[in-house]
Amino acid sequence: MIVNAILLAAGVGLRLKSKLSKPLIRIAGKEMILYSLLVLEKHHQISGITVVVNPANRQAILRLIKRYRLKKVEQVVLGGARRQDSVRNGLAKLKQCQGLVLIHDSGRPFINEKLLSALINKAAKSKAAVLAVPLKATIKAATKNLEVCQTLKRDLLWEIQTPQVFEYSLIKRAFRAFGKFSVTDDSSLVEKTGAKVYLVKGSYANIKVTTAEDILIAESLAKKGKRLWNIK
Repeated sequence: MIVNAILLAAGVGLRLKSKLSKPLIRIAGKEMILYSLLVLEKHHQISGITVVVNPANRQAILRLIKRYRLKKVEQVVLGGARRQDSVRNGLAKLKQCQGLVLIHDSGRPFINEKLLSALINKAAKSKAAVLAVPLKATIKAATKNLEVCQTLKRDLLWEIQTPQVFEYSLIKRAFRAFGKFSVTDDSSLVEKTGAKVYLVKGSYANIKVTTAEDILIAESLAKKGKRLWNIK
């Protein structure tokens, strides 16, 4: 089975207030993007990797790919103005237009082989699968005046993560039909086609690094999991 991975690394990370592009920020001594790249490179089901970058970090990421001899990286392409534009650019450059497409954000460095395998295997059967974890917090809906209008039923709510895996023809059709709509994840476009999207239980360690506080958490996770990601 062909599984092409698109790794998004075009974000600049404004909320981190860093001079470095977010994928190049170091966590436990290594660039954030390396954590995802190395896991994707070593996973037996991943056929090829397309990395989506921005003009400012392109050369640095190319150097990392060369230094770590990442043979599965097939191309490095420039992203767009929005996250979904970057995904669209990656899809357009895939060398094999068949099988499954795995889409992952480099801002989530702590994926592992077990999660990838479960997700890919589910998508192979269902055509669309995303990682998610049950919500732990109580969530309330409020008006513009910050008046609580509803307490949502927590046991039906899940926090969506990446990677997300789709049948190639399905994700391409979703982007063609609904790519003009602004969404925060790729499965939202797939849902608009009427296709069913299935959840695979992820990990609370699969955090999204967005703020300076997240860096501190990521440092702790990386130090505890060095063997898992085999970073030397």
